[in-house]
Amino acid sequence: MLTKSIGDIHREMANTINMVAHEHERVILERRGKKVAALISMEDLQLLERIEDYIDVSEAERLLADPMEVPIPYEEVRKELGLV
Repeated sequence: MLTKSIGDIHREMANTINMVAHEHERVILERRGKKVAALISMEDLQLLERIEDYIDVSEAERLLADPMEVPIPYEEVRKELGLV
């Protein structure tokens, strides 16, 4: 994994994007020495999204299987979210 300053990224944008996209290099972006973001390939992003989905589904299944878990009515959720 590489660490680059934002200034370096500006100067080397095309090369950095090629490294991320084609070589699956992960690049951490720094601003004033502080890590602020990361560049990852689309494949890595899709993998992260699949992991997040798996965690969400697992948690939902756990809650649905818990007999002590009280379901919240759909209309109440809509009202709390300001969708009514």
